[in-house]
Amino acid sequence: MGGPQAQPGGGGGGGGRNRTKLVAIVSASAVVLTAAVTGFVVLGDDGGTKTEAKGGGASASASPTPTPSVSTDAGSNPRSGDSEEKPTVAGWKVVINPKWGTAFDVPPEWEVQPPGTALGYEWEDKAKPTGYDSVIMTGTAALKPKWCTSDPDKDGKTSDSRLGVTGTKGASGAKNTDEIAVNTPAWWVFGGYTNPDKKSITFDKKGTPYTTAAGIAGSYGWARSANNPTKGKCAADGKAITFGFKNSKGDFVSWTLSTAKGVKDEVPDATIMKILSTVRLHGDPVEG
Repeated sequence: MGGPQAQPGGGGGGGGRNRTKLVAIVSASAVVLTAAVTGFVVLGDDGGTKTEAKGGGASASASPTPTPSVSTDAGSNPRSGDSEEKPTVAGWKVVINPKWGTAFDVPPEWEVQPPGTALGYEWEDKAKPTGYDSVIMTGTAALKPKWCTSDPDKDGKTSDSRLGVTGTKGASGAKNTDEIAVNTPAWWVFGGYTNPDKKSITFDKKGTPYTTAAGIAGSYGWARSANNPTKGKCAADGKAITFGFKNSKGDFVSWTLSTAKGVKDEVPDATIMKILSTVRLHGDPVEG
């Protein structure tokens, strides 16, 4: 794979300078989604200014705002992907990830992305063979896609920041659900809000056992930033929660919600926990 190519692109997360944004996935099947099970404490301090789309050869923006880029399969249904699946909370919307056999509900103000859409963040990491590291999820929904619009370089190219993103991904390599819950959410706060700073982030050192309303047992963990030193119109602290569990095949899977913290429209923790409570299995995983 060649080096990242800087191109204009849209976005979605908080942001200041020296922040990277992520990655458009042309097809969910074009990427191997694995857990960010490497402990956050080993994270490097290097900031990044360029990103590369993984899959399809398309590149995402190198804008200082590290908002998630979005790409979808051309034939994807713009809804949840299964009209027969009903929300378990009246008035909410269903988000389905056929690849991992999962579903959950989000409040009506969230925008459900097509099943082939991937969201996440990428940043420079010189310790990696490619020079980059990332967190990515599919089966996604986004909150307020134009929550904040900025032009940090004053070049006339604006970037839209989303208030929040949520979705699921595989967790290949995880030993247990606690490992997923502890090691995943801090990367979402780092990638979306504090990069290149990690000192402002705190995270749970132990997973909390949890069983969803559908009887799915696993563990969840939180990560939060405070006094994020990044600057810019859309800069904000962030928070993320990850729930680790197993799908019908017995494979480890993670559900994550990442959002801005300490802002006027902050998603309350109680709402996030209600979304988590709706996580459930949706048949058998479908590869491809």
